[in-house]
Amino acid sequence: MASAFIKYEGNTPRNRIMEFLVTFAVEDDYSMMDIAKHSKVSYAALKMILKEFVKERRVSFTRNVGKAKMYKLNAQNPIIKKFIEYYWKIIEQETEEKRSVDYHVQSVGMASTQHS
Repeated sequence: MASAFIKYEGNTPRNRIMEFLVTFAVEDDYSMMDIAKHSKVSYAALKMILKEFVKERRVSFTRNVGKAKMYKLNAQNPIIKKFIEYYWKIIEQETEEKRSVDYHVQSVGMASTQHS
């Protein structure tokens, strides 16, 4: 099932990578293989996109672990800071809308059983 962000912005490799990074790689770093796996993006596509993200300073290289290069979201970048706020605002809005719908369904369900 797609997240609120993916539903709103579209199911593209870039969006799936950014979603993973915002959700997990603000504090921790991940290898390219892990980012590809968790983002459900091919390694070849990730390699190309990650090169762009590093150039744009969305992502930063942190260290080498053996042969693996580790990366994390560049939370110091002002644009990325705004993107993180935007991402969580979409998630928050979806959560509030779902709660509102659930409450309405429960209220209607209770009212219909009381009138039976």
